[in-house]
Amino acid sequence: MPRYGFHASQEQIAPSQLLRDVQQAERAGFDMAMCSDHFSPWSARQGHSGFTWSWLGAALATTDLRLGTVNAPGQRYHPAIVAQATATLAEMFPGRFWVALGSGQNMNEHITGAKWIGKDLRQERLEECVEVIRRLHAGEEVTYRGRHVTVERARLYDLPQEAPALIGPALSPGTAARAAHWADGLITINTDIESVREIVGAYRQAGGNGTLALQMHVSIAPTLSEARDIARDQWQNNTFPEPIAHDTATPEDFDTIGRYVPDDVIAGAVIVTDSVAGLVEQLREYEALGFDEVYLHHVGQDQAPFLELAEHELLPALRA
Repeated sequence: MPRYGFHASQEQIAPSQLLRDVQQAERAGFDMAMCSDHFSPWSARQGHSGFTWSWLGAALATTDLRLGTVNAPGQRYHPAIVAQATATLAEMFPGRFWVALGSGQNMNEHITGAKWIGKDLRQERLEECVEVIRRLHAGEEVTYRGRHVTVERARLYDLPQEAPALIGPALSPGTAARAAHWADGLITINTDIESVREIVGAYRQAGGNGTLALQMHVSIAPTLSEARDIARDQWQNNTFPEPIAHDTATPEDFDTIGRYVPDDVIAGAVIVTDSVAGLVEQLREYEALGFDEVYLHHVGQDQAPFLELAEHELLPALRA
């Protein structure tokens, strides 16, 4: 049976409230938590984008949860800075912090003014960044001149006893297979069950090991109509395939593209339900793929009803 965690969505909720939410998630019985790392939200309606690294320090200091985030080194963040930030959190909170390193999205990275490069080049850049981060975590003085990344005589002076896990986020079998060569584990999101199965299979077949984690987007409400309204208002812009999801630049652009997304397409990205039993049944299907950790993201901006439901009904049912 996997462990269940709470996903804290920085792009949907103000950081002060999100801190209270993750504290409430611990009291509700979640085993761990994770958060996003956005400069921009997916929609103007979401309207938030707190700085993840400040928030993580507060969340780790005020809960006992294990926490992680998904980060894109290489453009908005120099990999030496990512290495320093992750090493600091791992030193302060031993065994409680991990980071998933991805190739990024234009919505967050275009702010530097640097050219937004193609997926193949972003993947190369990511792998260069991973090498730099691992070497810095190992205590080396690093000078590195790659195709995409330059580092000059960088060294970290505060290191954890154990380096944080570097997890590979993947939304396709190809990305999962490449991550298998460098990652300490895999994290993906819910799509149709066969697509998720292919991603997991590609990672394992390429030699990937470590923790398998899944982020599940959920909209649950007292009525199916309410659940659909929440999903449409907050998550309809998260339904687009590549390259749209990765190349679109602003929340306003996403809102324009997402005006006419059908409900059945939204339901392919979010489990929309009014039934705890029905949600548990769907989660069991994903559990069967071998995930060690499942992070539940209720896509509404008000997390209180979901956290109460999780404490009294959902988590007990999942652990039964």
